[in-house]
Amino acid sequence: MVETMSGVPLDPSYGDGLQPGEFPYTRGLHSTGYRSKLWTMRMFAGFGTATDTNARFHALLRAGGTGLSTAFDMPTLMGRDSDHEWSVGEVGRAGVAVDTLADMEDLFAGIELDKVTTSMTINGPAAILMAMYVAVAEKGGVRRADLGGTIQNDILKEYQAQKEYIFPPRPSVRLVTDLIRFTTAEMPRWHPVSISGYHIREAGSTAAQELAFTLANGFAYVEAAVAAGLDVDDFAPRLSFFFNAHSDFFEEIGKFRAARRIWATWMKDRYGATNPRSLMCRFHTQTAGVSLTAQQPENNIARVAVQALSAVLGGTQSLHTDSFDEALALPTEKAARIALRTQQIVAHETGAASVVDPLGGSHFVEWITDEMERQANEVFDHINQLGDGSMLEGVYAGIEDGYFVGEIADAAYRFEREMNAGRRIIVGVNEFTEGEDDEANLLSIGHETEELQLKRLEEVRGDRDNNAVSASLTALAKAAEQPDVNLMPAIIEAVRTYATEGEIVAALESVFGTYVETAVV
Repeated sequence: MVETMSGVPLDPSYGDGLQPGEFPYTRGLHSTGYRSKLWTMRMFAGFGTATDTNARFHALLRAGGTGLSTAFDMPTLMGRDSDHEWSVGEVGRAGVAVDTLADMEDLFAGIELDKVTTSMTINGPAAILMAMYVAVAEKGGVRRADLGGTIQNDILKEYQAQKEYIFPPRPSVRLVTDLIRFTTAEMPRWHPVSISGYHIREAGSTAAQELAFTLANGFAYVEAAVAAGLDVDDFAPRLSFFFNAHSDFFEEIGKFRAARRIWATWMKDRYGATNPRSLMCRFHTQTAGVSLTAQQPENNIARVAVQALSAVLGGTQSLHTDSFDEALALPTEKAARIALRTQQIVAHETGAASVVDPLGGSHFVEWITDEMERQANEVFDHINQLGDGSMLEGVYAGIEDGYFVGEIADAAYRFEREMNAGRRIIVGVNEFTEGEDDEANLLSIGHETEELQLKRLEEVRGDRDNNAVSASLTALAKAAEQPDVNLMPAIIEAVRTYATEGEIVAALESVFGTYVETAVV
């Protein structure tokens, strides 16, 4: 029996009408909520070399983390090797450096990949990193079918917000679709896309824009996969989402509730899904990195706790809590542990996990949920018109004409003006600024990290069979010329020869070209 701290017994949910676990899932995906299983506490980690990050992974698992989440450095995110001229000064700085299968082997050394779930935050070269993960597992005797986790692989939001793209939108969506097809056929426990509003919000959008743009991208991927010959109920159960938990507590909860309702309704009514799991909007949440302040950084511990609580009350399936020092540097191990402990306090001390949708029925929460849906529907109507009835074509059009970029920029500018004018208070920044800040103990990534990574890359290039590498890259380029060929098998073969990420990207660029954004004035 579940009880309050004072011994009062609690039912799993309260209220009349629709209950948690009932379509359209506004109140939650499951009738028992977190009583049967807590959310996954998936802490983001990645810095320096693969060996450095592997040590942090083991520390987080020892501290009670239940899933791994991998941050890659900027060269890796952009598909460039560590010795590329663009990589100088960025190797291992904002995430872990991964150039070849050898780095991926080091990254997951000593971790039983069939016993944990892994998330990888990467988009343009997502298919390549996914291929490396599969190859590492299989070298260790783990079948690809036994791997569980998520790869972000959401390229549409890159053109809208984060800007870490390589190829033009249409061939990039082909790679996304190829990975959906591959995992649908061979990796039933894997989520091939994490459709991500997080970065849209970090770029300055409103909560409603984050909701609308994210779900519109999700609908676009559904249409792309169906056009590639998949039945919606074959792949939709493994689609997942990634939302931001920002500081406006009730607005965030309304956003999460509206996301479930919108996704379920559209998947059933527009795309004809019949499998209940196809209708379920499962999402990971991360607290708002953009809300963290360099001023009085300890205040961020309180911000993160409140944001984490909104995610839990909103029904998230997994959660990352930011470390308080991340406005200044990559998190120290101590700061990351405090962030994890914050989740554990929410889970085990607040009672928030005892009842499903405990704020359901609140006049304000129900109103803000409806308002989030109303604003999102206005955006959907516009995108649908842009695409002449196709959400996929509408998203392409919105990227090409600057619609998404312009809407996000306007929202960010409005917020900045409000803050500068004092109409929006940020504690420790534009109000309550008195007091001396203690100097924080920060994680520093020195130049020696880049030197170690370059040496590692040179060793791999010297030890591999370069004829096999060349043959695999030629085969990949030929496969890319054929629109109906799934590229994942060819990418996996290239990875197994220890071809570098940059070499594989170059082979694809020779066919797909590169994307240069048109400036919006």
